Amino acid sequence: MGVPFEALIPYGIIVGMYCVTGAGLSLTKYYANDHKKARWNRDVWDKVSDALVKLQKVPAGTPVRAGQLADISPISPFIGRQPNKSKIIAPAVTFKFIPKGEAAPTVADPERNGFPPGKHWVDWNQPGTIAVLDQPAEQYCAVLGGIMAARMSYIGVKAVVVNGRVRDLAELSASGLHVWSKATSTVGTGAEAKAGLRNVPIDFNGVTVDTGDIVFCDPLEGVVVIPKDLLDDVLELCPKLMAQDDKVKADVEKGMSVFEAMKKHRNPL
Repeated sequence: MGVPFEALIPYGIIVGMYCVTGAGLSLTKYYANDHKKARWNRDVWDKVSDALVKLQKVPAGTPVRAGQLADISPISPFIGRQPNKSKIIAPAVTFKFIPKGEAAPTVADPERNGFPPGKHWVDWNQPGTIAVLDQPAEQYCAVLGGIMAARMSYIGVKAVVVNGRVRDLAELSASGLHVWSKATSTVGTGAEAKAGLRNVPIDFNGVTVDTGDIVFCDPLEGVVVIPKDLLDDVLELCPKLMAQDDKVKADVEKGMSVFEAMKKHRNPL
């Protein structure tokens, strides 16, 4: 069973916005920046976490994560943070791994959330998506390796983000698949883990990720997840936040204090 149509609607919106608003965004930034050209190589997506800080309702005493998937780095097709590499934006499909000795959780709809016999977990991936893999804490095996990467690349998965470990780095790189992870391993998945659930909410370092949420991978800055129900609000708010910061930075570069520049330009949104 594929990703439900409604889960792909946000992706259609985001791709449309990304493709058709390039000129419009440049024009907006031009007027918002006192009719001066933008001087920094940034775009609207650089403000996603800032927008989520304002939009997400976080209970008192709860750390503010603002969609950031912390403590992960690019592993494939290059290792480490890199400038001037393409950003990847696509809807998430989630896979939750469990300890290999545990029974698979019972689900009401195995075709959507489980793994019916006769099909490997990796074959449930969908083209044009970003697979988000959640591995049990304290495990040292990998949940993604060369064979899985080759299959995902063939299917058309755009990237994989792993809350855990991966292995076969040369094979991952050769597959061309973009992979982010916390760490690496030489041990295969079967030593400790197995796929337990899919298309379910997972906890990724304090950030809830669900199938259909929008994952934004920036090879230099990091990975951020936009909840699908906040996508429209984020798209509306990001350009406003960026325009404010452009003005603040322009005045700071001219000698104005940060306090005065923020007081002048950072109006409540």
